Amino acid sequence: MASQEIEQLASTLARLPGLGPRSARRAVLWLVKKRDTALPALLEALEGVQDRLVECDTCGNVDTQNPCGICADPRRDRKSICVVEDVADLWALDRARLFTGRYHVLGGKLSALDGVRPEDLNIANLLGRVEEGGIDEVVLAMNATLEGQTTSHYIAERLEEFPVRITQLAHGLPVGGELDYLDEGTLAQALRARRPVQ
Repeated sequence: MASQEIEQLASTLARLPGLGPRSARRAVLWLVKKRDTALPALLEALEGVQDRLVECDTCGNVDTQNPCGICADPRRDRKSICVVEDVADLWALDRARLFTGRYHVLGGKLSALDGVRPEDLNIANLLGRVEEGGIDEVVLAMNATLEGQTTSHYIAERLEEFPVRITQLAHGLPVGGELDYLDEGTLAQALRARRPVQ
């Protein structure tokens, strides 16, 4: 049986996404074994983030500076905004290094069941950014869920009054996906979004 402090650390780690109790215990054991090198580095990193973490006033990204590194980067295309549900989506898209514009984090998605209304999301700030001018395209990069698509539709309607091109991510077959493993909704979307072979 481990001490109360070690059990508390394991319990705390187990609350992190992707870590269950067993994985958390393995992480704690690794930290205990490497306590002279790994533990101080982890503590220093956590303290640094805790002290400096801020939400970007422009886009809603989480960073250690405001505006965030993406919004402050002069190499980014200022004429396009990619709208995402949350910061994890922004980070995933930015890791791909395919979108060179800026982002906008909504902080969730519309959901009647969960009581999430448009005013609960960061939509007004998005409309303000577009209204300021200089934006040519808004990419709606919501998840392919009912709530995500409802959110996309709502935002697209709100953006109709502005002279911007509104696009959305393509949905359908994943690269390397096999047809017999895909659900009917994904297959239906892939068929609807088919295009000529080039």
